[in-house]
Amino acid sequence: MSEPEEQQPEHPDLEIVNKEYGLPYSKGLMAQSIMATGLAPERAYRVAREIEQHLIDSGESSISLQRMRDIAQEVLGEEEGHSFTERYRRWMLLGELEKPIIILIGGATGVGKSTLATEVAHRLGITRLSSTDAVREVMRAFFSPQLMPAIHYSSFEVGQVVKAVRTRRSDPDIAGFVDQVEKVSVGINAIIERAVQEGTRMIVEGAHLVPGFLDDRSWERAIVIQFVIVVENEDNHRGHFYVRDQETDGFRALKKYVDHLPQIRRVQEFLKGEAQHVGVPIIDNQSIDDAVKTVMGVVLDRVSEYEKSSGLESGVS
Repeated sequence: MSEPEEQQPEHPDLEIVNKEYGLPYSKGLMAQSIMATGLAPERAYRVAREIEQHLIDSGESSISLQRMRDIAQEVLGEEEGHSFTERYRRWMLLGELEKPIIILIGGATGVGKSTLATEVAHRLGITRLSSTDAVREVMRAFFSPQLMPAIHYSSFEVGQVVKAVRTRRSDPDIAGFVDQVEKVSVGINAIIERAVQEGTRMIVEGAHLVPGFLDDRSWERAIVIQFVIVVENEDNHRGHFYVRDQETDGFRALKKYVDHLPQIRRVQEFLKGEAQHVGVPIIDNQSIDDAVKTVMGVVLDRVSEYEKSSGLESGVS
């Protein structure tokens, strides 16, 4: 999605002060924080301009960060309603959290996981973004196809490796996928554990984030929020590959994905079933804007739950 370009401050003397430090007001940064409420970029920039005008009308050249946030909540409420004001307040709590937020975005190939993860990371100001495919690539460098064949195939092609292997699963495509997930999960668990230890906020996306398959013993030291993204309409799912082919100038083999759509769809059904079994939210990505808004809503709701259980509410007005 395109966003308005950040302009140089029209009023460079308008300074936002936090304790002893001061910085010029930035519509771009304000709009980014407002987008965390789920507001679309163009509307967020409009609200940011209104906030700037309120600051100018105050006649002050320097204003505290808390006062700016109070004005932001007031303007946001007037422009968009109370629900967005409440989401903005919850977003402000993110900086007060004692635990890191770790967001896991799973889903079959071609459902828009990477795009969604990037958009959510931007809105939350999260700079660490990892993919399970990257984990698999690292593992491929260390383990040969003879030693660990499952990681050397795509998630929707790995079934051909286990067709001759006795398995409790009647569908070899799902059996192969599960075999791959179990192996890649070792690396995924490691990067999650590292983020927890460092207290670092992070988003991980990828097909291998299957609900119930990860080691969650360290999750009590973080706020871990998991999603499964789907595209229920098969024609729309197929269309994602054509759009991606145009956007990447044919870098990814379109025919391979389209030809394997039945296998990809079966992986999606498996992911949905596992998500339903453990209560992980399933989001039908028919619109990236709506999907981002839904993810942000769930994340901020979880922040609110943590706020109530830890007594953070009194620290943010």
